[in-house]
Amino acid sequence: MRFDAERHHRRNIRLKGYDYSQPGAYFITICTRERLCLFGEVVDGEMQLNEYGHIALECWKEIPLHFPQAELDAFVVMPNHVHGIIVIIDVDVGATHASPLPLSSDARPRGPQRQSVSSIVGSFKSAATKHINEYRGTPGAPVWQRNYYEHIIRNDESLHRIREYIETNPARWALDRENLYREGVDPFDEWMNSFARREDSDAR
Repeated sequence: MRFDAERHHRRNIRLKGYDYSQPGAYFITICTRERLCLFGEVVDGEMQLNEYGHIALECWKEIPLHFPQAELDAFVVMPNHVHGIIVIIDVDVGATHASPLPLSSDARPRGPQRQSVSSIVGSFKSAATKHINEYRGTPGAPVWQRNYYEHIIRNDESLHRIREYIETNPARWALDRENLYREGVDPFDEWMNSFARREDSDAR
């Protein structure tokens, strides 16, 4: 489901300790370990997925099946990374026990919240790793880098540009910053970095 900035209202500030389980849209980038081109190749500006790429794609598409509060917007599986927009929506379950009072810092459980962006990304990475390793017969082998990149989408301009960035990523693969053999600097990457820095500065 495509994200609508008016319908999916969200906070427009980013603070230390930000609650990544609250409603909003988040731009996610997840890279393979050592940026290995595991998922296929780009041919004539089009992404050609191999078996592992199809596994990653199906695991991404299944996120809403495991996280009913998560919806998917634009996404793409590239040779060595995945870009996607995850939208967290309000889910009114109508049960008071489902909305506990905030925990104090001492009582807060360790690890990511069940409904947070980090728990969604962690679940996706685990599922894709499991199925890829089953397919290639390499149990326990790492597939992904430990961390991932996220950016809070704050307005329609940002949403539009990030969608464009994702959808045109295969056509710009030769200049992609994740491409170990890139042939130059992608102006779109430069714009994205500048835009994100400006948004973060304005939010402080």
